[in-house]
Amino acid sequence: MARYTGPKSKIARKFREPIFGPDKALERKNYPPGQHGASKRRGKQSEYAVQLLEKQKAKYTYGVLERQFANLFEKASSKHGITGEVFLKLLEARLDNTVYRLGIAPTRSAARQLVGHKHITVNGEVVNIPSYSLRPGDVVAVRERSKSLEAITNTVAGRKINKFSWLEWDANNLTGKFLNYPERTEIPENIKENLIVELYSK
Repeated sequence: MARYTGPKSKIARKFREPIFGPDKALERKNYPPGQHGASKRRGKQSEYAVQLLEKQKAKYTYGVLERQFANLFEKASSKHGITGEVFLKLLEARLDNTVYRLGIAPTRSAARQLVGHKHITVNGEVVNIPSYSLRPGDVVAVRERSKSLEAITNTVAGRKINKFSWLEWDANNLTGKFLNYPERTEIPENIKENLIVELYSK
């Protein structure tokens, strides 16, 4: 499946946030990329441009392509509750994002790779679809024969104490449980979901 494989630091500088994780280039140049660098005078952005930028930031953050993003938003729109918040909850419930949140992989792109290479199970069954949507109670685990993989053992060894209340982690068995959909206040990403809702409402 197609994924963004271009320069990640450039994207991080565009949004002035470490979207793909800690970035030294962003720390050195905390201004948008471009020929004239920080000295370039930038005009005021239109309302549409601001909304589009927020949508792009969410897409890059969660590693979701345009069609998947639109389909997920449509699904969120049909559910009860505040559309923007429901949308973020659905993004958080993706299997690749949960593998990343559990600390099995250092980044979301690494988590997608683990899922795609059949190293992850859901409720005991191998699932190789990164966009698979988890439900409360689902158990995510590292496949038995994959538990000795260096990429996984190194990441888990450096894992910090679970800081996400909607997830439960068992370090001994390398399994995690998706307890419930997170509240908006629990999701750490700096995304203004109301702008995305406004964009799709046009």
